[in-house]
Amino acid sequence: MDNSLVLIVEDESAIAQILEGYLTRDGFRTVRAGDGETALQHHALLKPDLVLLDVRLPKLDGFGVLGRLRQAGSTPVIMVTAVADDIDRLSGLRLGADDYVVKPFNPQEVVARVRAVLRRTQGERAEAIKRFGALEVDFGSYTVFINRDEGRVAVPLTLSEFRILAYMIRHPTQAFARADILDACLPESDALVRTVDTHISNLRRKLEEMGLIGFFPAVRGIGYRFSDPR
Repeated sequence: MDNSLVLIVEDESAIAQILEGYLTRDGFRTVRAGDGETALQHHALLKPDLVLLDVRLPKLDGFGVLGRLRQAGSTPVIMVTAVADDIDRLSGLRLGADDYVVKPFNPQEVVARVRAVLRRTQGERAEAIKRFGALEVDFGSYTVFINRDEGRVAVPLTLSEFRILAYMIRHPTQAFARADILDACLPESDALVRTVDTHISNLRRKLEEMGLIGFFPAVRGIGYRFSDPR
């Protein structure tokens, strides 16, 4: 984890400088971008290990940058904002961010969150492949495939959806409480437990749209399981 490259995307130079100083002191390498377009250029060229992404940016805002990053891959992203409307949008991390922090923040807390997100995501990358029926989870590429006669088809999941599926597929018939899913898959967020229902509903819908029925059944009084016992 030490020597990991963090891309700091922040148009306020004083804030960027503070973050850079704390991260560098803690053993990280850093690169800075002052607008969304430059951030995407740096990401494509330098392949950072994590992106600290401000929401309010010139040229292309943080949500636009995040959408482009998620199209390109699964680089961990921590969003930074000070606007209440943005906090509402980020609270469920529905856009695929790994975490968010609110200004004004303690720089040491930001560094701790960077370490926590990298620890979790690098641990996920270290795993190989898990299969369940026609489903195949590639932990290295953060991709879920459906194996068909004509070949593999990727399932378009957000990062949060991928984490939930990858977590539950390891024990496909186990009943998971919503709080356990939230703690395991979104440990740094302040999302409400009921946010899990939204992610599960989206996962179920996406699989059904691709012809896979019966996944993520509800377990009354507990939460969900990946698949019913057969």
